[in-house]
Amino acid sequence: MSDTNGSIIALVNCDNNLVDFFKGMSLPVKDVICYNDNEELTDALEKGTSIAAVISKSEILAPGGVQLIETIKKTRTDAPPFFLVVNHLSANLRKLALESGVVDVFWQPLVAENVESRINFTLTQWSKLKTNLVKKVPSPKKIPIGKRIFDIVFAGGVLLILSPLFLIIYLAIKLESRGPAFYYSLRVGTGYNVFKFYKFRSMYVNADQRIKDLKHLNQYTIDAQSKQEKSASDNTNYLCAECTQYGKCQFPLHADKVTWCEKQYISSKREGGDSAFFKIKNDPRITKIGNFIRNTSIDELPQLWNVIKGDMSIVGNRPLPLYEAEKLTTDKYALRFAAPAGITGLWQVEKRGKAEMSEEERLMLDNYYAEHHSLWNDARVILKTIPALLQKEQV
Repeated sequence: MSDTNGSIIALVNCDNNLVDFFKGMSLPVKDVICYNDNEELTDALEKGTSIAAVISKSEILAPGGVQLIETIKKTRTDAPPFFLVVNHLSANLRKLALESGVVDVFWQPLVAENVESRINFTLTQWSKLKTNLVKKVPSPKKIPIGKRIFDIVFAGGVLLILSPLFLIIYLAIKLESRGPAFYYSLRVGTGYNVFKFYKFRSMYVNADQRIKDLKHLNQYTIDAQSKQEKSASDNTNYLCAECTQYGKCQFPLHADKVTWCEKQYISSKREGGDSAFFKIKNDPRITKIGNFIRNTSIDELPQLWNVIKGDMSIVGNRPLPLYEAEKLTTDKYALRFAAPAGITGLWQVEKRGKAEMSEEERLMLDNYYAEHHSLWNDARVILKTIPALLQKEQV
């Protein structure tokens, strides 16, 4: 049994009601202390405060969730048991939390008797329980032959059935704005393999040249707390340092005889706080037909050809542009590239189009899929994809 009588329970991101709720319980600790945020808790851990358990009021994928437990593990080798109090819960999120090291998840409204018994059991048995919480990182899975057969049959059938729609979309794009109807860019997929990624054009041809004027609207940059204001005096030359030495863009988008830069104005990539993703609400670079095909995901249909070629699967982690993938090479995120690249995936159906979908949440779900992809899980994602196609926000 664990001796916790001289320790405290640390509440994080708490309010007065939550403090009173836990203080009213009979727990084998000296006191229940509230820490306003993750930083205060980390400081206490670094100072050697005797903490028997951490209870964070946070959603699983938010900064006070699985991200916080990773910080605690880096701060203390003898990390205390970690609990979450959440408002939203699903089977996927619960499994992700438990496999990330969260001991238990309490779903509001809380039932005092149940919560008290579960915390007491964990604290008294912690010395035995913690030895069974070591997470084993699985080896990358090969794409099952059944999955490959399904991909070819499904993609081929859809291409055949939707060929009239392809013709209509092609004509609509050509009539609305100058430029080609299709384009391809280089993407990074399974095992960091680079391939040509096909889509219907949904933006004006010169859209990429406006990125420098719209950088401040980046959804992921706005959401990230560590972002710094970009200087108005930045170099107006849109070629990055790597491309400048060649005198032309090394990361182009290609469409017929038109070529434009996908990595324009990314000199800020050398600034540590820059987001790996670029997304704008109500993006003015998008054409009218582009807005329609994006909201209905019709712009993604040419990727069925990528599936036929074997570059991608129907379900998997989204392949990333080179300038995004180059930022995700650490052990924490490289796992996402062990999974098949796909047209649809876990994060798209979990929280597609919602403003609160952060960069960190996307990456955590990508890693989760890499460890658990299977034909059964893929079928569940496909069934959830159809209602997720119509987005509420233009993102």
